[in-house]
Amino acid sequence: MMPDVKTAISHFLEYLRVVKNASPHTLRNYGMDLEIFNEHLKEKPLKSIDKREVRSFLAALTEKQAKKRTILRRLSSLRSFFHYLCREKLIDSDPMEEIDSPKLEKTLPASLSYEQVERLFALPDTTCHLGLRDRCIMELFYSSGLRISELASLNRADFNAAHLQVRVMGKGKKQRVVPITQTAAAWIQKYLADPERDSIEEDSAAIFLNKWGKRITTRSIDRKFEEYLKASGLSGKITPHTIRHTIATHWLEKGMDLKTIQTLLGHSSLATTTIYTQVSTRLKREVYDKAHPRAQKK
Repeated sequence: MMPDVKTAISHFLEYLRVVKNASPHTLRNYGMDLEIFNEHLKEKPLKSIDKREVRSFLAALTEKQAKKRTILRRLSSLRSFFHYLCREKLIDSDPMEEIDSPKLEKTLPASLSYEQVERLFALPDTTCHLGLRDRCIMELFYSSGLRISELASLNRADFNAAHLQVRVMGKGKKQRVVPITQTAAAWIQKYLADPERDSIEEDSAAIFLNKWGKRITTRSIDRKFEEYLKASGLSGKITPHTIRHTIATHWLEKGMDLKTIQTLLGHSSLATTTIYTQVSTRLKREVYDKAHPRAQKK
């Protein structure tokens, strides 16, 4: 019996979870994108979906002024979904074959200077427990280049103080071991040993806790960073993820090779890491223009 679109989506998500070992974040995105597409179809049967339906969906997204990045992600979700349906012989042909993706303007990721990093890290009040936690998070971000979700999910068992490293569960549940600085390790140890932590701790496994003693969420980290960024005058395009871009750029400027940076950041493709060569070139140009006595136009 031919499943309806909603059932087919459910089977596809289960395939991603079980066979492809997709992360919860990936599953949420696919589920949201495909549910929005299904709502657009208005209960049309699976066999009736063709390129006209997909183009109609794209037109609706454009009319709602969806961002190009959002449209691209939704198209990517549809491509994976229809590829799965074709392989399972639930549809005869792939309606995505003649669908072109909109071109996305390439923008370099924002990056902080060494001075801006120091200014930001000086803001948390480390005499109080939450300020100590926030400084610890900043130091670990800059030391390791972790994604915000990776940092929030860290457990005590993942932290190896003796070997200065953390074990990370990255995208697609791929595990990697990331070295950290002695400074970051010292901040983690200081935070974990803080007596106030014992009085609020509800989750003994997690490294980073919220004010109620439970594992901190990525949303909480985002909110705290926004407060510090406003106080530092750096708010705008700067986010916690910027710290990841920043350390990657600084690693490159200090001579680290791209393959090592790729491994540390958990990038599946070296092409993703190559963007940092452009960031580094831009930063060097800015420093040169400011510092060289004859760089400014007269």
